[in-house]
Amino acid sequence: MKTLSENTRHPVWREPRAIALLLAASLVIMANATISPALPGLEAEFAGSPNAQVLTRLLVPAPSLAVVLAAPFAGVATDRFGRRPLLLAGLMLFVLTGPAGLFLPDLEWIFASRLALGVAVAMIMTSQTALVGDYFTGQRRSALMGLQVSARNFGGMGFILLAGLLASIAPRLPFAIYGLAILYLPFVWHTVRDVPRQEGATDAARQTGSDPAPRPWLWPILGLAGLQMLTAMVFFLNPTQIPFFAVALGYDSAATTGAYLGVLMCAGGLTALLYSRIKQRIGDLGGYAAGFGLMALGFALLPEGGQFWLLLAGGSLIGAGYAMVTPIFIAIALQLAPVQRRGIVGGIMTSTMFLGQFASPFASIPAIAAFGYDPVFYAAAGGFAVLAGLAAVAGAATLRPLPDQA
Repeated sequence: MKTLSENTRHPVWREPRAIALLLAASLVIMANATISPALPGLEAEFAGSPNAQVLTRLLVPAPSLAVVLAAPFAGVATDRFGRRPLLLAGLMLFVLTGPAGLFLPDLEWIFASRLALGVAVAMIMTSQTALVGDYFTGQRRSALMGLQVSARNFGGMGFILLAGLLASIAPRLPFAIYGLAILYLPFVWHTVRDVPRQEGATDAARQTGSDPAPRPWLWPILGLAGLQMLTAMVFFLNPTQIPFFAVALGYDSAATTGAYLGVLMCAGGLTALLYSRIKQRIGDLGGYAAGFGLMALGFALLPEGGQFWLLLAGGSLIGAGYAMVTPIFIAIALQLAPVQRRGIVGGIMTSTMFLGQFASPFASIPAIAAFGYDPVFYAAAGGFAVLAGLAAVAGAATLRPLPDQA
């Protein structure tokens, strides 16, 4: 088996292992939002069922809740039983549970299938995060993580557009999109292999020039995960509150939300393609400063959304900033994690990211009810501006030359 340092003559996106991990990453964005266009039709189909209104709206966040609960256990299993078995098991479960809404007889069973889909996503995300750390280092790892974020953004656009077309034919048809995962399975099966633990440790030693010394990792990882959770929670004001903000501004909600999320995902996808080059030039702290700064500016523009182009400009800045900071969280986590703990670290990072998404409406709805949209958006802008300033100061401090010794 080839070592981690081999296969470096070609761009990372041309490597079969990288392609397999990108395919797995594209399933993550498919899990939640793909069925959103089908919700009105599903609510009408099950109008006679008890709690149909509530259960229908819970179909979208249900996988996120399951990911929050399952990801830490999936991470432990990834470290214990290997990355490949968990990834393949997650893909198989995804293929079984994703399209289940096509034929399940009632809303309760569809909701249960969505929870099982979240377990599959937890298995896929934790194992593929660990495999990124096992297979790639340095610039190639950065390039792949940027490509993953880009694949999620552009994949999300494609899946939602396709779901909208299918939902116009029949409300259950968008569930068929999940069946695309069966096309990924043979390629991942033949491409992905676990890396021997010794090889991973040897590669780490090669990168540092010495044997890797034990170092504290759990508390820094938890702090990083907490920051990621807060970032995701605020970012998810976009899909959860922009439709209602558009109505408050007097726009058509569906058209405005589609345009807004479209430019947000486009900006994020394009920015993520540049992540590796950005990191080379300004490093992780510089990336945090730039990314949080863009998000601060974007949220500050949203209250000016009475001018439609400013609303879209705000969305594009938020999308670009979020795409810039997202891979940095995983990059730092993989740097901190011991080789034998990459699975559980992937589980922690996955769980906290989805927890932020799931908790976002529970935090934002009362805040908006109490203060209104504009103060909440300005508060988000202020918080991200503070984070950008702290990252910039920390980055400048690390670059400051040491005083000459007497």
